[in-house]
Amino acid sequence: LSLFKPLKLLSEGIAELTSSTQASISIKQSSEKNKTHIDLQNGSASFHADSLKIIISKLNNSFALQENLLGIGHRVVHGGNTFSQSVIITDNVLDQIKLCSELAPLHNPANIMGIEVLKKHFPETPQTAIFDTAFHQTIPEFAHTYALPKKWTEDFKIRRYGFHGTSHRYISQQAASYLEKDISDVSIITAHLGNGASVAAIKDGQSVDTSMGLTPLEGLVMGTRSGDIDPGIFDYLVNKGISPAEINQTLNKKSGLLGISQLSHDMRTLCEAASHGNQSAQLALDIFCFRAAKYIAAMSVSLQKLDALVFTGGIGENSSLVREMIIKHLTVLGFALNSSANNSSNMNDVLATPIHLETSRPILIIPTDEEAMIVSDTLQLIQDK
Repeated sequence: LSLFKPLKLLSEGIAELTSSTQASISIKQSSEKNKTHIDLQNGSASFHADSLKIIISKLNNSFALQENLLGIGHRVVHGGNTFSQSVIITDNVLDQIKLCSELAPLHNPANIMGIEVLKKHFPETPQTAIFDTAFHQTIPEFAHTYALPKKWTEDFKIRRYGFHGTSHRYISQQAASYLEKDISDVSIITAHLGNGASVAAIKDGQSVDTSMGLTPLEGLVMGTRSGDIDPGIFDYLVNKGISPAEINQTLNKKSGLLGISQLSHDMRTLCEAASHGNQSAQLALDIFCFRAAKYIAAMSVSLQKLDALVFTGGIGENSSLVREMIIKHLTVLGFALNSSANNSSNMNDVLATPIHLETSRPILIIPTDEEAMIVSDTLQLIQDK
């Protein structure tokens, strides 16, 4: 939970490991160098709600939220086909979000809990939902439809929804500003690379394809998620005696960089290990970069022009090695890296950092800021209410 005054971060509270005995809450204010750290002794299902209540209490003591809070914005992971833009949360909207929970059982219930807890504390304060999936609702039918029986796709709402939409939308706006173009004239490929990773093709400011699908599991290799695999592997493993629940848990929590390397899901750790000859770490790095490049190349099919390739996210913004390895696979698209710019990129208070040679298509690093997008949408919705 973060507190902003319009677009300036005032304070934030983070609850970590809320389902374990190591649960803790860190709260810091923008004017403070030190955090207030609270240890919670026992993990339980109610810890998400309990943690949020503690954070609210601490922020309320410092900022008198009851008198000064204009609105509350929530990142909601899945909006299904129902929501194509951010909305004010009403009882009907909340019911629709609940119906989408079967599409995101690991995420939407926690989002709903946050909405309901805050509604009890601030019943008169407008709340908004900013959906990870909304930006990708412009993907054309031929790009979002799976080659499955129509009964499945229609009755069970199976399609490519895509995620990280708030980040991809923010990056497209920042890229338009940097390129000095109207957003409706910008066509780019955005690579949001972090523990969760996705790429998107953005044509004339709208998403027209993306790598994640019905769930965030599809697409790129990620920190602990497998990304694309042959669906036949699932049945094969069931026949080997592994339960569907264990397969699902492994694909989401024990695969990806962690599964390949058997070392870590953190790219910094893997880069360091690879530099010291760890072959499993090197393989994880190679696979991650190859798969990312493969998907970036695939995104170009949806575009008629390509103004820039943009890296963002924790890995995309900070790992010069990952960017270098990805670009080496993309020379066929006319990308060429300026090694000096790539290795010395400094993103402090910079809209975008170019890291390409003059002979190359533009390659940019743009820091993402999903919270700024949530704040902006919330303020606009309250103003238009």
